[in-house]
Amino acid sequence: MFKVGITGGIGSGKSTICNFFSLKGIPVFNADLEAKRIMNSSSLVRSQMMLHFGNDIYLANQQLDRQKLAALIFNSEPLLQKVNAIVHPAVRNYFFEWCQNQQAPYVVHEAAILFESGFYNMMDYTILVTAPEQQRIDRVIQRDHSTREQVKERIAKQWPDEEKMKLANTTINNNNRELILPVLIELDQKFRTHG
Repeated sequence: MFKVGITGGIGSGKSTICNFFSLKGIPVFNADLEAKRIMNSSSLVRSQMMLHFGNDIYLANQQLDRQKLAALIFNSEPLLQKVNAIVHPAVRNYFFEWCQNQQAPYVVHEAAILFESGFYNMMDYTILVTAPEQQRIDRVIQRDHSTREQVKERIAKQWPDEEKMKLANTTINNNNRELILPVLIELDQKFRTHG
């Protein structure tokens, strides 16, 4: 199965690009959503999370206490790495299982930290979605009702686009000024023939 990885910083418009492929009948695996699901549904992940963060990291309804976890890891790189070491292998395994059940000519793997996690190495092709920082901040404020400072903090924690560009096969500038549809149509045709 030919695998296309799509990534981009917060507010870059990854989901918009993924929607195009989805409308073309291509299965899209959203790694961030799957990670959230697995943290609640996988007994192995749950037990590892409780071992490292205490039983109260899960609420009475057996759902992960996201606010508590966010507070713990936001300013602690070692704790964030611990969570990633628990969750990433589970997401990776599920992705390969998921791939085996797809009938399409190729699949799309959407992940915010495709390069940072090293997962890009398992893709056949990678697309980086970029946008000017001010545009990204405005999009996220509108979408999540975050403050400008909160969005800037989140951007600061991600790799800069310049670093990601070195690893991406293609960069799409989603700045509302350049036509991206012709590029996406061309990429879709390319992936269908695995070229």
